Amino acid sequence: MLGTPQEEYTLVDHVALRQFVTEVFTRLKVPPEDAAAAADILVRSDLRGIDSHGVARLDSYYVTRLMAGTTEPCVELRVERETPTSLLLDARNGLGMVVGYHAMQRCIDKARESGLAMVTVANSNHYGIAGYYAMMALPHDMIGISLTNASRFVVPTFGKESMFGTNPIAFAAPTKEELPFVLDMATSGVAVGKLEIALRQGVPIPLGWAQDKDGHPTTDPRAGLIGRALMPLGGTREHGSHKGYGLAVMVDILCGVLSGNGYGPAIQPSKTAHFFAAMRVDAFRDVDDFKTMMDAMIRDLRASGKAEGHDRIYVAGEIEWEYEKERKEKGIPLHPLVIASLKTVSEKTGVPLKIG
Repeated sequence: MLGTPQEEYTLVDHVALRQFVTEVFTRLKVPPEDAAAAADILVRSDLRGIDSHGVARLDSYYVTRLMAGTTEPCVELRVERETPTSLLLDARNGLGMVVGYHAMQRCIDKARESGLAMVTVANSNHYGIAGYYAMMALPHDMIGISLTNASRFVVPTFGKESMFGTNPIAFAAPTKEELPFVLDMATSGVAVGKLEIALRQGVPIPLGWAQDKDGHPTTDPRAGLIGRALMPLGGTREHGSHKGYGLAVMVDILCGVLSGNGYGPAIQPSKTAHFFAAMRVDAFRDVDDFKTMMDAMIRDLRASGKAEGHDRIYVAGEIEWEYEKERKEKGIPLHPLVIASLKTVSEKTGVPLKIG
């Protein structure tokens, strides 16, 4: 919360916030069940501390596009190809979060029958946090995977022209007693939303996050946004940016090339592609044995030697689970500019904002 005093943030009850967002989507002709799913995905992002992908984007990413008619409120997934273990779906410009929810559910249903399934989706929109869909597999004792490409905002290693999106990767695996392992990461150094947060807070960004329009590393979040030039994970070649670059291209292959949707420069808000996978643990080994070993691995990681000045080692997803617990109890802290954007949404849609 650097840049804005903590006392200026508004703590918002997650149930009230979810209800508001659900009503907003419903008012914009999204079917009630789909509106509830979309709202849950956005609010879950804020609960898990991923503020860059939560209700801060409700107006600019979703409401504005629904009101302009550039995103379809009613999702009709059309099956283009199907086998017992795979699906190619055309989202037909549907609301991305609803598309992702239903596509992953179909993936889980197929995996329940066959042990393993993969689904790729073309012609969708921004679907929120990738981790949500991977976590959908957890209650079914499955491993979940979720990938998406995005409008280009990231430069290749040694480049200055953005050629692909932040192209996140999410992976979730169930556990027995420990918190589930949930990796949810952009293949860029940071998500675009991190620059948006820094801009709202009036603070500089670290070197290695972004370049300006001329290809020079910058600490100015506005320059990074204008230049649309995030750097791949690693930042520079010396720090391994070629690995982030390669992973981003891999995501574009599985999402855009495999589906026929297109890659990099072809990706627009209504031309986004996703990839989902689900695998039943019991197709490989006994579920209880798998979960017991998962617990052991997580405990061994946490118990391993700590570097000087550090007293804790985290496992992927652990910080987010702790955020979720705390924010469910105390409320979600929303920046004044986010509250202002929600008021704008309220005025646009006529849905009362009752989130105090």
